[in-house]
Amino acid sequence: MERSMRISSIFIRIYVFSMVILLGICFSAGTLAVTLQQADEDLIDEESENYFQKWLKQDVVYIIQREEKAIFESLTTDQEKEEFIEQFWRRRDPDLTTASNEFKEEHYRRLAYVNERYASGEAGWKTDRGRIYIIHGPPDALDPHPSGGAYERTLYEGGGMTATFPFEIWRYRHIDGVGDDVELEFVDPTWSGQYRLTIDPDEKDAFARAPLGETMDEMDGLMTKGDRGTGLDTRIIRRQDRPFDRYYRYRNVQRAPTIKYKDLQEIVRVELTYDSFPFEIRVDHFRLNDAQVLVPITIEVQNKDLTFVEENGLQVARVAIYGIVTSIKNRVLTEFEDELVNRFSMADFQRGRSQRSLYQKIIPVERGMRYKLDVVVKDLNTDRSSVNRKVIAPPSYGDGKLGLSSVILSDYMRVLDDVPDQDEMFVIGDVWVRPSISNVFWTVNALGAYFQLYNFALDQADFEPRVRITYEIFREGKRILEMADENANAQYFSQQRIVLIRRLPIEQLEPGPYTLTITAQDLVKDETAKASERFEVQAPPQAGTN
Repeated sequence: MERSMRISSIFIRIYVFSMVILLGICFSAGTLAVTLQQADEDLIDEESENYFQKWLKQDVVYIIQREEKAIFESLTTDQEKEEFIEQFWRRRDPDLTTASNEFKEEHYRRLAYVNERYASGEAGWKTDRGRIYIIHGPPDALDPHPSGGAYERTLYEGGGMTATFPFEIWRYRHIDGVGDDVELEFVDPTWSGQYRLTIDPDEKDAFARAPLGETMDEMDGLMTKGDRGTGLDTRIIRRQDRPFDRYYRYRNVQRAPTIKYKDLQEIVRVELTYDSFPFEIRVDHFRLNDAQVLVPITIEVQNKDLTFVEENGLQVARVAIYGIVTSIKNRVLTEFEDELVNRFSMADFQRGRSQRSLYQKIIPVERGMRYKLDVVVKDLNTDRSSVNRKVIAPPSYGDGKLGLSSVILSDYMRVLDDVPDQDEMFVIGDVWVRPSISNVFWTVNALGAYFQLYNFALDQADFEPRVRITYEIFREGKRILEMADENANAQYFSQQRIVLIRRLPIEQLEPGPYTLTITAQDLVKDETAKASERFEVQAPPQAGTN
C-alpha cells in the first residue's frame, strides 16, 4: 500500500511538472504570436507611411500646391490621406465623365519617362530636365547638343565661334503663368549627364574664362568677357534674354501648375450658400435626338452689380464663372469654367453699367432624367462670390404627342449663313438667339420668340407638316393681341423638329406685365400643344439716365 502511494505521488509530480512545461510552451508560443502580429502591424504602418511619404515627396512633389501640401501634412489617419489623394487627382481630371483620369495617367507616364531618360547618378525625376518635363510635358521644339564642342553663336548671343559644354534648348509655344515662346536652356558643365536649368546664357561657353571663343564685339574691342551680363554689355539681346526676364522665367517655370478658379469649385463641394451679389440662371430644353435633350444654361449678371477698375484708360470688370452638373446619384456629368470681361470707355461707361452681361453653356443630357446644376459667379475685382442652384428636369418628348420646346423670349435674334463648326454661345442650329432671363423689354424693341415643335405628322401628299401657330398676348386675363400663322413658315424643319421664329410688335403696349401664349395645332393629326411665358414691357430709359 505504501509503495502504491509513493508510485502515485511520483506520477502526480510528473504530471504537474509536465503541465508546467506545457503551459510554459503555450505561453511562449502566445507571446511569440503576439510579437509576430505586432511586427506585422508595425511593418504595415511603416509601409503605409512610406507610401504616403513617397506620394508627397516624389510622385506629386512638383505639382502639389503649397496649401494642399500643408493640408495633407496635417492629416493623421490613413483614411483621411487616401481620401485626400483621391480628391487631389479628381480636382485635376479634365473630363469627369470618363472612367479614366487623363491627367493622372499622363503624369505617371511623364514620371516613368524622365526616370528612364534623364537618370544620371540620381533618379530622373530629381533632375532639372525631369522637373520641367513632369510639370509642363515635352517641349514643342528641342535643340540638343549632347557632345558640346564647336559652336557658332547666334547674333543675339554675340556671334563668333566658341566651344561649349553639352547643352539643350527646350522651346514651348505657351506656358500658363509664364508666357508665350518660352525658351529654357539646360547645361552640363561637368560632362556627367547632370544637366541643370540655367539663367546664364554664357554658362554653356567652355571658353567663358579663357582667352578663346570671343564674341564679335569682344574681337572688335568694344567689350570684354568680363562685361558679359553687365550694363557694359554691348551685345544686342532679345527681350527674353534680359536678366530680369530670365529670373522671372526661371522662377515661374518651376512652380506647380495652378488650378483655375479652384476656390469656386470648393464653394460647390462644401455646399455653401450665400449671395454677395445677385445673378440669374435660365435653363431651357430642346430635343436633340431620341435619347438626349439639349440644355442651354444661360447666366445673367447686371453690370451695375459689378466692380469696374481702370485699365489702360478703360473701365474693366472681370467675372469668373464655374458650373457643375451632377446626377441625383452625384455622378458628375460635366463641369465648365470661364471668364467674362466687360470693357467700356469713359464715354460709354454709364451706358454700359445699365446693361447686362450674359454667359451661356449648352450641354446634352439624357432625356427623362433629373440633374442638379450648381453655378458660382465671382467678381474678380473684389472677390465677392455668389452661388445658385437649379434643377435640370428635361422632358422626354418621347410619348408621340405633339410637343413644344422651351420658348425663348429675346430682344435680338438673327439667322446665320452657316451652322458653326463648333459650339458657340447663343447659337442653336443656324440661329443666334440671345435669351432675356428677366423677360423685360422696351416698347421700342420687337419681342422675339424662338421655339421648336416635335412629334408632328407629315401630309402624305407632299410630306410636309401642316401646322397652325397662334400667338396671344394677355394682360390680367384679357387678350390684348392675337396673331396666327395658318401654315407656319418654319426657319427649318425635318422629320424630328420644326424650328420657329416670330417677332411680335409691342410698341403699342402699355408698360406693365403680360403673358404670351403660343398654341401649336397639328392639322394633320388634329393635336394641340401650348406654352406660355410671362414678360414685362417698360418704357425706354431717358437719355442720360442709368
